[in-house]
Amino acid sequence: MKRNMTLFLTLFIAAAAVSQTNSFYDFRVKTLEGEDFDFSALKGKKIMIVNTASKCGYTPQYKDLEELHEMYGDKLVILGFPANNFANQEPGSASEIRAFCTANYGVTFRLMDKISVKGKDIHPLYAWLTSKQKNGVMDSEVKWNFQKYLISEEGKLVDVLYSKEKPGSEKVLAWLSE
Repeated sequence: MKRNMTLFLTLFIAAAAVSQTNSFYDFRVKTLEGEDFDFSALKGKKIMIVNTASKCGYTPQYKDLEELHEMYGDKLVILGFPANNFANQEPGSASEIRAFCTANYGVTFRLMDKISVKGKDIHPLYAWLTSKQKNGVMDSEVKWNFQKYLISEEGKLVDVLYSKEKPGSEKVLAWLSE
C-alpha cells in the first residue's frame, strides 16, 4: 500500500511538472541589433508577435504594423521576428533587414533577431506560442510569414491571426479597445 501511494505521488508530481506552462514573461531574446531583451519588461501591455519577411507578398504589412504601432504604441507592443522558414523570403542579415525595413516602411517598432518559427530548430518562444501544452490556451501552426499572435496584458495567449488578416483588422482593433 505504501509503495503504491509513493508511486502515485511520484506520478502525480511528474504529471504536474509536465503540464505546467512557462510564462510568456520568462522569455529573453535578442533584438535585431544583438541586444538582450527581457519579456518581463512587457508586463501590463498588449503584445502582437509577428514573423516577418522582406520578400513576401505580405511584406507590405510592415506599413500596417508601423501604423498600428504609431496609433497604439502606448498600449500595444509589436515584436517583429524575421524568419526565413518560408520560400527563402528572409535571406538577409540583421543589418540588411534593418536597412530594408527602415528605408521601405519606416519601421520603428521592435524587430528581434532572425529566428526559426517552425521545424526542428523552432525558437522556444514559437514552441510556446504554438503548443497548448506550453501556452495553456491553444495549438497552432505557423503557416506563412506575417502570422500574428496576440498576447494579453497578463502574458496569456489570446488568439492567432493568419497572414491574410491585416494588423489593423476589426478583430485587432476590437481587442485593443477592450
